[in-house]
Amino acid sequence: MKSFIDVLVILLLFCLFGLVHSVLASKKVKHNIRLKAGKKIAFYRLFYNLTSIITFIIFYEISPKPDILIYDLPNPYDIIIFVLQFMSLIGFIWCAVLIDGMEFIGINQIKRYFKNEYDETELDEHQTLIMKGPFKYSRHPIYLFSILFLWLRPVMDLFYLIFIICTTIYFIIGSYLEENRLIKVFGTRYENYRAEVPRFIPYRIFSKSSM
Repeated sequence: MKSFIDVLVILLLFCLFGLVHSVLASKKVKHNIRLKAGKKIAFYRLFYNLTSIITFIIFYEISPKPDILIYDLPNPYDIIIFVLQFMSLIGFIWCAVLIDGMEFIGINQIKRYFKNEYDETELDEHQTLIMKGPFKYSRHPIYLFSILFLWLRPVMDLFYLIFIICTTIYFIIGSYLEENRLIKVFGTRYENYRAEVPRFIPYRIFSKSSM
């Protein structure tokens, strides 16, 4: 009974985290802040990231962690999984080097603000459409490699299993919301990209490589 309640609490906390994260990321909230703060919306991206980190730490600390082991892979399977997990990390880094990290964090926005170069119509981020590297084969390779990294785990307990299930669902839902925003920004260009490149699994990788 206690484990069942623990699971419900974990799910509730994760849903609350996801709700806060999604509301703060919504265009409606950003537009309202822009109307009141003007170009000071440039500080919002950094605020959003810091808030996400803090709320996640709070979620993790107060969440129950049932002492229930799901599996513990024996040798050599644990080594195989660890190698695959490491490869997924390399894939994540491959994606990250193509993204403007300072823009993602929110530092570039603040720099443009103090240079009086900030375009408040961009809200909290200057968006660019990346279609090279891993983005040539998957529209959301960062989500893909993150999901693989989380699932490829040689030891799994109940808390971690619930966490990665919720995270995977959140990434999937987030990909649809993100694409709706990208269509509004890039229009036909993104729609053509979406028609040619799979959402997650790069099943067209060989046909792309031969082009």
